[in-house]
This record gives sequence, structure tokens and C-alpha cells, in this order.
Amino acid sequence: MAATVESVERTAVGGSGGSARRGRDKRSPLARGEGRAAWMFISPWVIGFLVFTAGPMIASLVLSFTDYEMIRAPHGVGLENYQTLVQDPKIAKSLMNTFIYALIFVPTGTVVALALAMMLHKVGRAAGFFRTAFYLPVMTPAVAASAMFLLLLNGQRGLINQVLGWVGIQGPNWTADPAWLKPSIAIVSLWSVGGSVVIYLAALKNVPQQLYEAAAIDGAGPVTRFTRITLPMISGALFFTIITHTIGALQMFDQAYTMFYGPQQKATASDESLVYMIYLFQNAFQFFKMGYASAMAWLLFLIILAITLIQLRIGKRYVYYEGERD
Repeated sequence: MAATVESVERTAVGGSGGSARRGRDKRSPLARGEGRAAWMFISPWVIGFLVFTAGPMIASLVLSFTDYEMIRAPHGVGLENYQTLVQDPKIAKSLMNTFIYALIFVPTGTVVALALAMMLHKVGRAAGFFRTAFYLPVMTPAVAASAMFLLLLNGQRGLINQVLGWVGIQGPNWTADPAWLKPSIAIVSLWSVGGSVVIYLAALKNVPQQLYEAAAIDGAGPVTRFTRITLPMISGALFFTIITHTIGALQMFDQAYTMFYGPQQKATASDESLVYMIYLFQNAFQFFKMGYASAMAWLLFLIILAITLIQLRIGKRYVYYEGERD
């Protein structure tokens, strides 16, 4: 009887072990090979992310709690850097300048890019040439574009003011008048909206023409068709570009540095042109306050994260995705 029980137990254990092995071996050799191949293909990105993004972010977070001047080893200071952020008046000023710039550029850039895309949508056969022409400025280095616009926006001899003078308008001193510094940087940033133009054009081409035909039969005018059909149908593309434009605007550096803080432009720099990334750069590479600059970077990261989460929350209410069901 005992032998019978023991044999039953061995059979049960062997059966469960076999079931477990069969459960582990559910995937075929081909599927396992494909999984390994997939990991091999994405491994460059994973390694790059860990080495060039996640690693520096962790190091920056650690440095934000230290006093590190590059010439000496860092030593911990706790929350002192973050307390200094609250007390530093230039933090508030640079953040305000950055927000104002973003409020100017994001809506203006979105409207300009959408207007250009709608014009391209009507061009027809020549659309390929104009798509290339509008996208080429994106390939231009921001420093080169900023240097060019620094000449165009010159208050005395700039081409833009000369053109305005032909129609009887006296142009402002774009790069010296405090009231026009941030709008002038936003104008320079409009040079690179070609990427958004291409995205909007692709979205416009995907809008079903039957919707416009039905609306026209119902007597809807151009404005009604644009607000009731075009905007809802391309809202996904609009939402994506608004988020990316906002993130880019809050991290804007090249244009402001080239126009106001480069070696030849330091005399024109003022607090009205001081954006957050410029002040972060100054603390890191001019004053060598790496710990403080790291704390600034994490403050900006949290601000961008909060704004993006708010945009995502709003987007759930107003963005339409084809195929969604309420």
C-alpha cells in the first residue's frame, strides 16, 4: 500500500513537472529566435537611452543635492540648491520670459504652420516642390538662422524695417527695445515650423472628402467646414505639435544665445532676453555651479512634466481619434 502511494506521488510530481516544463516551452524555437533578434535590433537604442539619457538624468539628480564646481569633488548640501532656487530673483524672471515666449510662439507657430499646410493642400502637382522648400529651413542650424535674423531685425538697417517703411510703417528696434525682444525671438523660431507643416499636410490629406461634400450639400460655408470638419479631423496632429512646440519653447536656447548672449552680442543682453536655459547655461558653464544648474534642470523638468500632463488631460476632451468609440 505504501509503495502504491509512493508511486502515485512520483507520477503526480512527474506530471506536474512535465506540465511546468511544457508551460515554459510554449513558444516555438522560431518565436524564441525572433524574440532574441528583436532585442538585438533594439539594443542600440536601449544602450543609448541608458548611457546618454537615463544615466545623465540620474547623475544630474544626484548632483542637484551637492555643491559641485568641477575643480573640486562634489559634497552634499541637501536641499540648499532648491532653497536657493526659490530665493533667486533671476529664476522667476527667466521663467516668466520663457513662458511669455512660449505663449507667443506656440499659438503663432501653430497658426502659421496650419495656414501654410492648407495652402500646400490646394497646390496640386507642385506640392512636392513647396513641401521641400518649406522643410529645408528645418535643416538649417538654429545658430545660422539666428545670425541671419539678427541682421534682418536690425532696427536701423534691417531689411524687415525697410520693407515696413515702404508701406509707411516705422518698424521697432527689434533687438534693443525690451518690449520687442521676446517677439523677435519668436519670429526667428517661426523659421523652423516646416516640420509641423508636413505633419499638418499629411493630416489634411487623410480627411475624407465625403465629409466636405456632405457639408456643402447641407449648405455649410468654408468657415463652418473648417471648424466642424477640418479641425476635429486633424486635432490629433494639432495636439501632438502643440505639445512638442511647448516642450521646445520651454527649452529654447540657441536663438536667444546667438542673438543676445554670444561673444559679439553680450552688450545687447538684458534681463528681458534672459530665458531659463540661458540662465541655466550661465550657472553651469560660466559660474561653474554644476549642482545649482542640475537643480535648475530638474525644476524645468518638473514644470514641463506638469504642463504636459495638463495638456494630455485637456486633450482627452477635445482630440478626436478615428476609430474611437465613446
